[in-house]
Amino acid sequence: MKISVLGSGGWGTALALVLLENGHEVTLWSYTEAESAVLRQTHENPMLKGVPLPEELALTSDLGCVKACEVVVLATPSFAVRETARKAAPLLEPDCVLVSVSKGIEKDTSLTLTQAIEEEIGRGHPIVALSGPSHAEEVGRRVPTAVVSASRDQAAAELVQDLFMNERFRVYASDDVVGVELAAALKNVIALCAGVCDGMGYGDNTKAALMTRGLTEIARLGEALGGRKETFAGLAGVGDLIVTCTSMHSRNRRCGILIGKGTPVAQAVKEIGAVVEGYYATATARALAEKTGVEMPITEAAWQVLYRDKDPRRVISELMTRAKKHEIEESWI
Repeated sequence: MKISVLGSGGWGTALALVLLENGHEVTLWSYTEAESAVLRQTHENPMLKGVPLPEELALTSDLGCVKACEVVVLATPSFAVRETARKAAPLLEPDCVLVSVSKGIEKDTSLTLTQAIEEEIGRGHPIVALSGPSHAEEVGRRVPTAVVSASRDQAAAELVQDLFMNERFRVYASDDVVGVELAAALKNVIALCAGVCDGMGYGDNTKAALMTRGLTEIARLGEALGGRKETFAGLAGVGDLIVTCTSMHSRNRRCGILIGKGTPVAQAVKEIGAVVEGYYATATARALAEKTGVEMPITEAAWQVLYRDKDPRRVISELMTRAKKHEIEESWI
């Protein structure tokens, strides 16, 4: 099958390699010719060091590569997804399937990324979200990985499942695209918080509490916005949360560590050298919580630290001394 992957960062490159390994004709598109030239000259992506790029992987900066493609994968940073979809729209085949593999919520609209894509391209194209616990660095090295292919269109979700699945990349199908996308975006908020706790020298107990209660918040908001509760207990939810909160591959966690050690927020975000999705997702999640009336104390605490320069130690103290709660909110009612 003829497939173009739009976005030559680590994740787009790793997925292009999976598709190539599975026998598809794959083109990897870079936003600039300079980026594409580096890949052609070095046969390696600097974001995936040690992973060679095969000669049969086509490399380009010409968006015309999407013409005649049966599937187009959008792998740009979340802030560029809408613009890329808009530019690609007039070039797409009528029945082309679109796969969104970026994680985030659009800043200005609070839309999920598949919703943003749909606004630009229309409902004529099936749109699939591919997400789960999947560091590009490990997928590129063929480390066994499992993800979820989610769409309202069952045939499209299962097509993407078939395209990507092999002995080291397992794909589950789902119809809960809202839950999968929200889980993917909101876990970055908790991962950033986990990094802050690590930077301050807190231990495993703290992180376990943060991740567990953070997942409760994510699921609470996700349900309010139309996702299914069980999705947040799956790969896109708890699976992605675990990997992002515990790994040094995670930009969000690394940024949080810097903040926890006292680095000013703006400097910490800059030092990471790539998009820290959790920083932007925190503001969006807080706005969605206010809009829906969903209680999200950890997200609110993160916003206070990131956007109001509040001392993380004070924030944690306030979280720990909140009014008493039942763990299962529906109990004894």
